[in-house]
Amino acid sequence: MSVTCTRIAIVTGATSGIGEATARKFAAAGFAVVGNGRNAAKLAELEREIGPAFCGVAGDAADHGVLDRLFASARERFGKEADIVVANAGRGLGGSVKDADLSQFDDVLRINVSGALALLQKAAQQMSGAQKDRFPAAAADIVIVGSVVGRHISPFSAVYGATKFAVHALAEGLRREVGPMGVRVSLVEPGIVESGFQEAAGYSEELVQKFEKQFGPLLIGGDIANAIHYIVSQPPHVHVSDLVVRPTRQDYP
Repeated sequence: MSVTCTRIAIVTGATSGIGEATARKFAAAGFAVVGNGRNAAKLAELEREIGPAFCGVAGDAADHGVLDRLFASARERFGKEADIVVANAGRGLGGSVKDADLSQFDDVLRINVSGALALLQKAAQQMSGAQKDRFPAAAADIVIVGSVVGRHISPFSAVYGATKFAVHALAEGLRREVGPMGVRVSLVEPGIVESGFQEAAGYSEELVQKFEKQFGPLLIGGDIANAIHYIVSQPPHVHVSDLVVRPTRQDYP
């Protein structure tokens, strides 16, 4: 099915939270979206709700074969290469260095760091070549969803935060590498976002309620989606390279 769109985006972790909100925001803005997540039923639901501007690719975002299918789907479904990639897939892990459940850490590291790196590398290799002839007439964006705990060390989420420190380093390294080629690499660092993230990370209901009482109203996925859309909507010569978004009352981290 032919779809007229201004840009084509790949969004990982698109079945909930920030990723789902970003996919919906992009589609509403006239972008075509290839969304990824493990929940095939949710992706099918998004295809029905959003319509032909959305294509779902189910699977693990740390799987190289799944990443290949994302980029291939952009070409096959929408007729050209993706010019926006949002590296959003990830998972949390509650607990401090002393108390975190390390039996889960390998999976967190694989998804948050190894999978993100593979996606960033694939996006950079594709976009850097294409931008030689396109910039400054057209933009190419790689957006990485980091975290405020990848900027400020929190003792109670230091293990998860360590993976975000790694991703932040990858983002800055890639920005300096491909920015001169006309590819924008942007890091978005959310504060506390109300989503399914906390439950999956093993945060207690009491802790989530404490966040709400201390920092609320908390952010929702749509707040971060708005920030991501702002970044990619700038003229091609304008690069918002690092953006921190917190609830107004969240003083730290």
